[in-house]
Amino acid sequence: MLNDLTIALDVMGGDKGPLVTIPAAILAIQKSQRLHLILCGDEKVIQELLSAHKVLTHPQLSIFATSEVVSMDEKPSSALRNKKNSSMRKALDLVKEGKAQACVSAGNTGALFATAHYVLKTLPGVERPALISSLPTHEDNKHVFMLDLGANVFCDSTILYQFGVMGSAMAEEVDGIEKPRIALLNMGEEDIKGSDHIKMAASQLNANTSINYVGFIEGNDIFTNKADVIVCDGFVGNVALKTCEGVAKLVYEKLKHVLSKHFFARFIGKLLASTLKKLFKPLNPDQYNGASLIGLRGIVIKSHGNASVLAFESAIFEAMKEVERQVPIKIKNKLALGLTDK
Repeated sequence: MLNDLTIALDVMGGDKGPLVTIPAAILAIQKSQRLHLILCGDEKVIQELLSAHKVLTHPQLSIFATSEVVSMDEKPSSALRNKKNSSMRKALDLVKEGKAQACVSAGNTGALFATAHYVLKTLPGVERPALISSLPTHEDNKHVFMLDLGANVFCDSTILYQFGVMGSAMAEEVDGIEKPRIALLNMGEEDIKGSDHIKMAASQLNANTSINYVGFIEGNDIFTNKADVIVCDGFVGNVALKTCEGVAKLVYEKLKHVLSKHFFARFIGKLLASTLKKLFKPLNPDQYNGASLIGLRGIVIKSHGNASVLAFESAIFEAMKEVERQVPIKIKNKLALGLTDK
């Protein structure tokens, strides 16, 4: 069935806005005939870019004209109160009204969090939504979910506990993992390490018989497949995520430099080209772009603000996957048991 999956895009969000989001939208519809995208933003700008790509009247694309843009440095409270006709707000409104099944934005994280929380509301028993995404591990075809990645700077023990339950539901329902292993990111694996709220969250998770809590995990074990879900507050999660991405890029650039420095190194590099491509492909941050704002009564995907065209396209496909698997409904069912079984 054609066009049975509709996603609203905040076209104006992100560091480069439509220069990234429009080409990404075009790539996405070329790969999926099921997909219909509602482009929320400045109508004139959108039409000019679509015309330049020769898809001005494409049946899988429609325009929802808006007159405002949430800037990347705007205060969330200001965006919520004063930008009711922004591309971000209207994309979320379309989800609330049932005209779109998901929203994708590369815009201001704080503003998206506040506006999505206000417009869509949280699932029963959830105090705050959290950004969750998957990261690669040492084992082939295995990844780990991590939350929160920046939506909540500080979280008390109750919030961390709820994140553990939501993360468990996400891993079980999306990846089909039976009794996913849940860990808390901490400064050490010993029970005596960490702040009081981390220790209290550990106690709460451990007491829940429906959760497979495996204890604390340190930063150097994020990628070792010791857990299926890693829980932390948004400050720690965001710093950890961006540090990991920076290290991956550093290693890649250093290797490229070494292999291009001398003739023999270039020769070895050509011999190993296909192997190196396979090695670094799982480490490319672009393919993991698209964190889900979990815990809401609707699907919202947050792309990196500086995402490339391919990275934003990945965020669109992440939204498609969550729509197809009806993630909020399945998580709601799990939460009904998990948040009461303390």
